[in-house]
Amino acid sequence: MATTDEKLEDVNIDEMFGRKSFFEKALNMCRRQPVGAAGFFIVAGLAFLAVFAGFISPYDPEAAKFEDMLLGPSASYWFGTDQFGRDILTRLIYGSRTALTIGFIAAFCGATTGLILGVASAYFGGKIDLVLQRFIDVFIAFPVIIMALAIVAVFGTDLGYVVLAIALPFIPDASRIVRSNALALREIPYVDAARALGFSHSRIILRHMLPNVMAPYLIILTANIGQAILLEASLSYLGLGVQEPTPAWGLMLQGGAEEYAESAPWVPIFPGLAITLAVFGFNLFGDGLRDMLDPRLRRE
Repeated sequence: MATTDEKLEDVNIDEMFGRKSFFEKALNMCRRQPVGAAGFFIVAGLAFLAVFAGFISPYDPEAAKFEDMLLGPSASYWFGTDQFGRDILTRLIYGSRTALTIGFIAAFCGATTGLILGVASAYFGGKIDLVLQRFIDVFIAFPVIIMALAIVAVFGTDLGYVVLAIALPFIPDASRIVRSNALALREIPYVDAARALGFSHSRIILRHMLPNVMAPYLIILTANIGQAILLEASLSYLGLGVQEPTPAWGLMLQGGAEEYAESAPWVPIFPGLAITLAVFGFNLFGDGLRDMLDPRLRRE
């Protein structure tokens, strides 16, 4: 007959308290959010390509080889070559680095600026709220692509101005969404108590309001990265974004979408698929993140 000590040794403490390993939690999350999990794996794959591009591809993305111009997909060039003899797969891999870098920086700057404006507008109210909202209305009046084209046309195609042109159109939506969430927080008792205790505005905003609007902020940021990649590709396609010989998906489309659509269809097809996959992946990941952070959906 087993003693008490032997029985205790047989007890699994993790099972007793319902603890699960990291892999079990990850598997359960994938089962609950298959759409978000699919998006996460697409985004993670793109990030892996961007980080390890120099180790994955055997070719130089900028070196022209005119003897290999417009070769179709083969064992040597899996996705074929472009009009300068450059390996398309290599330029796609390095182009993921360009897309993710510009996309993340632009989306982060736009969403963070919108976060600051939205929280400030909701917290202070009155004339500050009125002025900020009219300022946001002016931005909303301009179509996204028109605003981006105007900024690049005025300031030039330097990388900083391209990021600025992509980031500015994201500010209005982020500001309005954050403001709508922050308005509900302004009248919550613990915020009133903080005011009554004489806490400074900055402390109330940083300690009590910002942490409670981070969920919508993260969702906005994730969704905006995909849109930023699409907008960067649009500007590059029009010749107002990233310039040659830097690998960029929109720039690859510009060089092959019209001239080689029939004679060498692999030149425009693969960059177009890369843009579609990236935007699709970030949209799926954003939807999954929204469902995961929504307390109503978590209860269900």
